[in-house]
Amino acid sequence: MTNKDTYNIIGGPSEGLYKEKGSKFIALAIPVFSEEEIKENLIQVKKKYFDARHHCYAWVLGPDKQSFRANDDGEPSGSAGKPILNQIYSADITNILLVVIRYFGGIKLGVSGLVTAYKTAARDALASATVIERTVNEVYLISFTYPLMNEVMRVLREENLQPASTRFELSCELEISCRKSQTGRLLEKFDKIYGVKVKYLKTV
Repeated sequence: MTNKDTYNIIGGPSEGLYKEKGSKFIALAIPVFSEEEIKENLIQVKKKYFDARHHCYAWVLGPDKQSFRANDDGEPSGSAGKPILNQIYSADITNILLVVIRYFGGIKLGVSGLVTAYKTAARDALASATVIERTVNEVYLISFTYPLMNEVMRVLREENLQPASTRFELSCELEISCRKSQTGRLLEKFDKIYGVKVKYLKTV
C-alpha cells in the first residue's frame, strides 16, 4: 500500500497511433473503475475493431495499483501487454484500461519491433490524456446520541467536512469521507467527545 494519499486518473478517453512497416497500432486509453467495466469496454473495442489482428491490453485499478493485468492477445509473450502496462506505470496512472489494436501490414516486426510499437502507441495515448489528481479518502460511520450533535458538527466544520449521508433520530449516524492524511487528527478530536463511536468502513 502506498504511503501517498493522492493518485492520478485520466479525465476521459484518449487515443494514440503508431505506424511501422504497414502495420498500424491504434491505442485507446479508457478510464475504468471495476473489472466488470473493463470487460464491457473490451467487448465494445473488439466489436468496433473486429477486423484487427490483435487487441492487446493492460489495465490497472485502485489507488495502490495492486490490481492489474496485461494481455498479449496472440503476440509473442511479453511483446505487447507488458510494454503497455509499463507505460501506465511510467505515467503513474490508475483506474485505466489501455488497449492497443494492431492491423497487420504483412511484414513481421520481430519481438523488439513489437515492444517498440506497443510501447510507443500506448505512450501516445497517455500523452494526449487529461490527467486528474484524486485524493485517497477513508470513509467512517460516526454514531452518537442527539445531545452530542453540536459537538460532532463543530468538529466537521473545523475539518471542513460534509457528511455523505445522515440519519438523525434518538441515536444519530453520519457517514463521512476524509482525506487519508487528515484522518489521524479527525479521529483524535472525536476520541475526546465521550459517547461518540467511530467505525471505519472503507478506503476509496
